[in-house]
Amino acid sequence: MPIDAHQRVLSLGSGQVQEQHGRHRGPRRWGRTLLALTLAIGLIGGGLYAAVNFIGLDTAAVRQKCTALVGSTLHTLSPDQASNAALIAAVATRRSMPTRAATIGIATSLQESKLTNIDYGDNAGPDSRGLFQQRPSMGWGTEAQVMDPLYAANRFFQELETFDYGSMSLTDAAQRVQRSGFPLAYAPHEEKAAAFASALTGASPSTLNCTLRPAEGAGSARDVAGDLKAATGKTAQVLGGNRVRIPVRGKQGWAIAQWAVANADKQHTESVSYAGLVWNRSEGHWVPAATSDGYVVVSLAGTGK
Repeated sequence: MPIDAHQRVLSLGSGQVQEQHGRHRGPRRWGRTLLALTLAIGLIGGGLYAAVNFIGLDTAAVRQKCTALVGSTLHTLSPDQASNAALIAAVATRRSMPTRAATIGIATSLQESKLTNIDYGDNAGPDSRGLFQQRPSMGWGTEAQVMDPLYAANRFFQELETFDYGSMSLTDAAQRVQRSGFPLAYAPHEEKAAAFASALTGASPSTLNCTLRPAEGAGSARDVAGDLKAATGKTAQVLGGNRVRIPVRGKQGWAIAQWAVANADKQHTESVSYAGLVWNRSEGHWVPAATSDGYVVVSLAGTGK
């Protein structure tokens, strides 16, 4: 069909408009999509923030750990490892042995069992057990005894006391006690062991901290008092409000206070206060506070028993 000039012009104009609309359709659609994604991400992010900060859903994601600070270096153990390190240091202190002995003990246990009270050995020592992998067949005690951390630590230091360990390298001293097939294996643990030993013997005040989730149950003031007596020989006074109070001063006070922090996970401890500072479970570190002069005070979760 013939088309006059006027129709050709109208047809050409209509085609140009459609082409221009087609060109803009893609970018506009992408723009709307990006805007929608941005809004969605903002809503999700806001929801997560609210969940973490107001509902408390982040507690399960907290990585529980205990740390000891030396200079600018932070050394880390799990709460269970820190509790065992605290026991080893307490036994050394109770036997009137120096921080160096506690360092040797902690380093030895790190190598032998990763500071864990394990109930199995290896090919070299199938009957090895406990924190120090002591062998009943080699005269270290019965299996039940070497699986008792308090006995095992005392037995280790009983052997260490028989020679001049203070004049020896850590790995040589540990090897003389353990008689291991890997005599140089203890040395790599010395720095970490020294950091925790220094805190747990009271030589480095307020340098041991633990980051913990909220306590899952109530603590027992009587149990804490019993554990403290067994490890350190110190007597704790059981107070109302599920608390214990230990009369102590100076370096020994910091040894007891940091022993309590290292055991906070196991004992369901909420706070430990001493010498103008308090460690709070909710904060995970020592902060200034009003404290009872001459006492370490340990406050536990729940009403206790």
